[in-house]
Amino acid sequence: MQKVYPDATAALDGLLFDGMTIMAGGFGLCGIPEKLIDAIEAAGVKDLTVISNNCGIDGVGLGKLLDAGQIKKMISSYVGENKKFAELYLSGELELEFNPQGTLAERIRAGGAGIPAFFTKTGVGTLIAQGKEERTFNHERYIMETGLVADLAIVKGWRADPHGNLVYRKTARNFNPMMATAGKVTVAEVEEVVQPKDLDPDHVHTAGIFVQRLIEGHDYEKRIEQRTVRERETV
Repeated sequence: MQKVYPDATAALDGLLFDGMTIMAGGFGLCGIPEKLIDAIEAAGVKDLTVISNNCGIDGVGLGKLLDAGQIKKMISSYVGENKKFAELYLSGELELEFNPQGTLAERIRAGGAGIPAFFTKTGVGTLIAQGKEERTFNHERYIMETGLVADLAIVKGWRADPHGNLVYRKTARNFNPMMATAGKVTVAEVEEVVQPKDLDPDHVHTAGIFVQRLIEGHDYEKRIEQRTVRERETV
């Protein structure tokens, strides 16, 4: 099975449609599948439900899809870096399903593992628990959360072989591995495609069985969300 495609547009051909659900890997601006996001923007699909830790920043990453009016609903755990997000949410133009960050990660992992629901203590007695089933185990209260799956998962890796085996680099190994398992179709972009012999099997984070399509991206810019520096000490 040929998995390597020449570019993001080709890799997404036939997969995109209005109203679909997309999982997008990354944490802040680290490990985001930016080439695939650009191709989704160019395709013009709309009314998207996007599952992602956050929504990038203004004009970068998933922020581009917000600017283009393509996202209808976000399922996220953190959205504090995006003014456009706040504007759309407060005006009622964007639906938002907030999750505690660990709960979001586990919902995705559960979806990828075929687990329809699980119970967690996180959120008990808060707004998060409203409308959710509650049970008591060992005299402790738990609420039920459902697993998440998506029509398409887009993930960003560091290296891959042509079979789709993926290696992530440092902090980019965040939501990407679990999202790769939870998409009906998973498309990965990586910085380098190497031969199978060049990947140590013990270092593979996502097995190729979970990846249907793959691209090699170039010209990545390593952005920093918030540059914080301390003042130079005076002697």
